[in-house]
Amino acid sequence: MVQRKRVYRAASYASGYFRVNTTILLIEDNEQNRYLATFLLEHRGYRVVSAPDGSSGIECAFALLPDLILLDIQLPLMDGYAVAQALRANAKMDHTPIIAVTSYAMVGDREKCLEAGCNGYIEKPINPETFVTEIEGFLTAWGRRSG
Repeated sequence: MVQRKRVYRAASYASGYFRVNTTILLIEDNEQNRYLATFLLEHRGYRVVSAPDGSSGIECAFALLPDLILLDIQLPLMDGYAVAQALRANAKMDHTPIIAVTSYAMVGDREKCLEAGCNGYIEKPINPETFVTEIEGFLTAWGRRSG
């Protein structure tokens, strides 16, 4: 019988180690935004699964039970607020952080995201130099990383 070891990969950034098997669900309709976020996260060793709209994102979330969900608010058909509310309506998602990633930056937009069930908020356009560090902060706060 072959035993599998948990794999940890050293990182050159201050936060130390991260789990290679951490899964992040990215619910984003814009292909360029999906590409950039996926590239940055996979480059640091995270597994990224993408969904192009709210309904497929909800389906993926319940199938995968990811460690974190990145949620665009401006989605077609079903906006991110409705997606967050649908995810929070199921106890399976109680312990999964949902982070809104949105270009909405007006007064009250952050609060609206939090009221819908999101646990955090990142403004677009994302900063490639700080994006993964921000995500790692949310993972750490929710006890989703080893270190």
